[in-house]
Amino acid sequence: MEADAFVRQRALPGFGAAGQAALGSARVAVVGVGGLGCPAALYLAAAGVGSLTLIDSDRVSVTNLHRQVLFGPSDVGDAKVTAAARALGHVAPSTVVSIVDARLTDATASSLLAGHDLILDCTDTWPSRLTVDDAAAGLGVPLVWGAVQGWYGQVTVFAGGGRLRDVFPEEPAPDFGVCDAGGVLGPLCGQVGAAMASQAVVLLTGAGPGLAGTLQVLDARDGAWRSLPLAGGVRA
Repeated sequence: MEADAFVRQRALPGFGAAGQAALGSARVAVVGVGGLGCPAALYLAAAGVGSLTLIDSDRVSVTNLHRQVLFGPSDVGDAKVTAAARALGHVAPSTVVSIVDARLTDATASSLLAGHDLILDCTDTWPSRLTVDDAAAGLGVPLVWGAVQGWYGQVTVFAGGGRLRDVFPEEPAPDFGVCDAGGVLGPLCGQVGAAMASQAVVLLTGAGPGLAGTLQVLDARDGAWRSLPLAGGVRA
């Protein structure tokens, strides 16, 4: 008999066969296949999500490799979505991976994201984040949002009426209180991306309320996660 890859996952209280079946039938969009999108997509595929759509227009560069864990030196120059799909095929061949080698825009976002059960915003610019937020709200699809800057990471869920625009009505300062705004810690991307994947699994399986209405902020230097209530946040 073939070994069961998900036996330990199905053993979770409140998960079981129904939770695994929910993951297997789910269609999830990952917008941005970089420092957050790579670990998030990796864990979702490994967890048994049936269909992933990867959306990104960038190519792999050497400077990506310390944090974008689906890529290696041989992938440099390749489209990120192509290299990521190749890597995920080795990890989870049963997951159907669709790729969109293009940047999401206001004109294309709704059509590209329609039909998904969940969206993960793993982008790294505010115009892109707001584009994803607008499309998710218009489609009525829950959104898992994460961001990393310097030593800090953030993650939350927008569902049941809450919006990114409610939390950040104006674009925040680019450094989140740090002076080395251009730097980013690789393992921190992994922590936030994995947290986003965990929230996605919770939402897709109905295992818990998730983070809707709460922003989790991590400072990698002291390892502490802090919970902040969101203005305008609504729990699903």
